[in-house]
Amino acid sequence: MIGIDWGTTSLRAYRLAGRIVLDRRDRSSGITKVAPGAFPDTLRSLVADWLAAGETHILMAGMVGSRQGWIEAPYLPCPADPAALATALTKIPFGTIQLAIVPGLTHRDTAGIPEVMRGEETQLAGAIATTPDAVFCLPGTHSKWATVQRGIVTGFSTAMTGEIFAALRGHTILGRMMADGPHDDDAFRRGVARARTEGGLLHHLFGVRTLGLFGELADTAAPAYLSGLLIGTEIAAVGPTSPVQLIGEPALCRLYTLALAEFGLQAHLQPPDLAATGLALIAEHARWT
Repeated sequence: MIGIDWGTTSLRAYRLAGRIVLDRRDRSSGITKVAPGAFPDTLRSLVADWLAAGETHILMAGMVGSRQGWIEAPYLPCPADPAALATALTKIPFGTIQLAIVPGLTHRDTAGIPEVMRGEETQLAGAIATTPDAVFCLPGTHSKWATVQRGIVTGFSTAMTGEIFAALRGHTILGRMMADGPHDDDAFRRGVARARTEGGLLHHLFGVRTLGLFGELADTAAPAYLSGLLIGTEIAAVGPTSPVQLIGEPALCRLYTLALAEFGLQAHLQPPDLAATGLALIAEHARWT
């Protein structure tokens, strides 16, 4: 089988034998770089030799199933597990090849406001195989916090931490007082500690500027301080229990590990390529015809 993890900025393809990755390919052909109507040709050019070698099934996940992707795959409400995901696949005509997209997940918070994820559900499916009861954090542009019980995703929430960091640094007066430099762990921890005090995020953000004005925060340390402030606010709002299972890019997961430690919480980093494992596990439950 061929597994495809097709996100906003990247495209990853796996040739799978069960849950074993035989081969993998990475491209920068995220959905924002694919011209309208060009998804079939982009996929064929990536895996043509695998298809010629006899692969007949392709399972895709991620933003390829969004409204801006190949075709919109409906969201599946929580609670959901890999078997439930497999029953809600969106089939796509693709010659003689069996092609389908994994649905995203949706959940409503205590106020009834909808949450969505697309792509992370497949990573969670991969993690569930070895960690069926846990609190998961998937850091990123829109960080996800998911609760899994007995192998079932019971609910999740989203924090726009990464996007807010980029916006504040790139488009506000705070960014004008920042400079590039090596990451400053001490400044990061200081930001996390500030997030744990009274006042709220909107007040604490102005402190990034005033600390710089009074020479109490170096311009090269300010990005780390801001990052710690935002990640600390995120963790405080979620109020997770220990340990937290982290899924994501190692450098970013390292920052979350540092931040969680400031809250007295442990973190465990999940292995890479969980999307491939999740695709394989979902495929085990799929009915292709």
